[in-house]
Amino acid sequence: MGSPKSLHGVNFAPPRSFGTVLKANLKETLFPDDPFYEFKNEKLSKRILKGIQYFVPICQWLPKYNFGLFKFDLLAGITIASLAIPQGISYAKLAELPPIIGLYSSFVPPLIYAIFGSSKHLAVGTVATCSLIMAESIQQKVKPEDNMQLYVGLFYTATLISGLLQTALGVFRLGFLVDFLSHSTITGFMGGTALVICLQQLKGMLGLKHFTSHTDVVHVLRAVFENRKEWTWQCAVVGVIFLTFLQLSRYVRKKKPNLFWVSAIAPIIVVVVGCLFAYLFNAEKHGIAIVGKLSKGINPPSLNLINFSPEYISVVLKAGIVTAMVSLAEGIAIGRSFSMMDNEQIDGNKEMVAIGLMNIVGSLTSCYLSTGPFSKTAVNHNAGCRSQMSNVVMSLCMLLTLLFLAPLFGYTPLVALAAIIMSAMLGLIDYEKAYHLYKTDKFDFLICMAAFFGVAFISMDMGLMMSVGLALVRALLYVARPPTCKLGTITNTAFRDVEQYPGSKQTPGMLILKLGSPIYFPNSNYVRERILRWVRDEQSLENSKRNEIEYLILDFGGVTSIDITGVETLFETRRSLAAKSIKIILVNPRLGVMEKLIVTRFIDVIGKESVFLTIEEAIETCRFSLNSSSQTKREDVEIA
Repeated sequence: MGSPKSLHGVNFAPPRSFGTVLKANLKETLFPDDPFYEFKNEKLSKRILKGIQYFVPICQWLPKYNFGLFKFDLLAGITIASLAIPQGISYAKLAELPPIIGLYSSFVPPLIYAIFGSSKHLAVGTVATCSLIMAESIQQKVKPEDNMQLYVGLFYTATLISGLLQTALGVFRLGFLVDFLSHSTITGFMGGTALVICLQQLKGMLGLKHFTSHTDVVHVLRAVFENRKEWTWQCAVVGVIFLTFLQLSRYVRKKKPNLFWVSAIAPIIVVVVGCLFAYLFNAEKHGIAIVGKLSKGINPPSLNLINFSPEYISVVLKAGIVTAMVSLAEGIAIGRSFSMMDNEQIDGNKEMVAIGLMNIVGSLTSCYLSTGPFSKTAVNHNAGCRSQMSNVVMSLCMLLTLLFLAPLFGYTPLVALAAIIMSAMLGLIDYEKAYHLYKTDKFDFLICMAAFFGVAFISMDMGLMMSVGLALVRALLYVARPPTCKLGTITNTAFRDVEQYPGSKQTPGMLILKLGSPIYFPNSNYVRERILRWVRDEQSLENSKRNEIEYLILDFGGVTSIDITGVETLFETRRSLAAKSIKIILVNPRLGVMEKLIVTRFIDVIGKESVFLTIEEAIETCRFSLNSSSQTKREDVEIA
């Protein structure tokens, strides 16, 4: 005999209080990784110390740091600095910002990340995708040639908004929102953006003076051919030489991974050679434009340029929100990828806080949006970095560049920057991944292509929205049409989907169904109709064998939760089945589901004796009832 709170081993204890349930749900939603497990059973002083180390990771790794580790970080830091200089200038020009801002953006943010970042591999810097997104959004209101100071100020404002949003997402543990950018979406978005950026570099490669502010393929190609009288063969020749050299360096790295440094230093070689070429041969006189004057000095404060004017707030909000999500998805995904190579884990929410803080501080010190670009992070990893100190070394190298070398980079030909950007972008068009999606999942491939073609032929934000929209439609379809299956026996204790295992046996007089998702208002009608359809089909099959269904056994192990609409659906289903003399049996309802069924008195209606721990126990009890019923019927026939 079981206790009053149990029958058949099933727990019918009174439901937990609202506060207990709310606390458990919030903990599972916001703290699924249980980040504070190390704080348990510790003294107050130890908790305070671990709390500081948790929220400020540099306090954890710096006390253990030594010269042996610094040797590796020094090499890695210098290597990524050699990549940061040309990339900083290139991506600033891509965003039509003063090139010096690109160098500023590789000085302050890496220092902030070294303090708060949890990934030892992530190398901080600007990225082409976010540079173009911000430029496209802000240029809807202000053109750089009309008012450069206002244009730059709006970039800082968008960066500040992006940083505040990123920090808030991390503080409030809302990192799961970034998961709505699926892998397929990111693949297509990055590929489409790379294609657009590559085509835009034709302006620099051909020496064009007039161009379009639109980013889609049609407008860009139209601008290229409409201005073909401006094409400069000197720029084209120099550009092809530089691009060929950069692609060869990437080929060498691919074939010989140990020679990763060849690809890492190739951009700075292009810049140095380009500067010497422009200086010695007076390239401007031959139609090859250069960057122009770069002033020495460290980042000036930019608080006075932050602009929340109602006239511009819509564009900076749009730019800030979109780039916040894109840069977080890219930075966290890249950080996790490289950490997994060393069997390590990073906290996504802490990464959000770190990236957000570096963008907040950056926006106030003449920097625009930064995150962890793949190319720089890969170089940092391959160079053997051991900690976040490599970002500090890179930052110090950028400081020396800003104080002493910046004017020299003013001779950099724009065609050299175009070649650097184009070479980097070609590596982001992942044909193999797209083909893999096509072979394995056609819907994921459709999501990927929506992002790719949306970005390429409409706009970057529309491409992103189309892809995310398709991904959400797919998720809603899973919610609205949850999986159900009929179970059969393979052995006495193994129950499997009869569609997957056609040889499985059916139990006479019983229909066993497995429900595989929560029962909510979007899918409750479907669940009811699907159950009744299973019963109808089974009865049609069984009637041909002169054997009727008397028990419907529902395996609730996969039903993680249920709402009131779902409970009402169960009541309606029971009434429909009762009219056909079929009784519902529940198996293994989970805690939250059981509590809801008890509170709504559904358990009282079907009876506690109709709830079991396992399918085997339910079948055994139902079979005994079927045998007893058959014996009674035979006796009645004999008496008659």
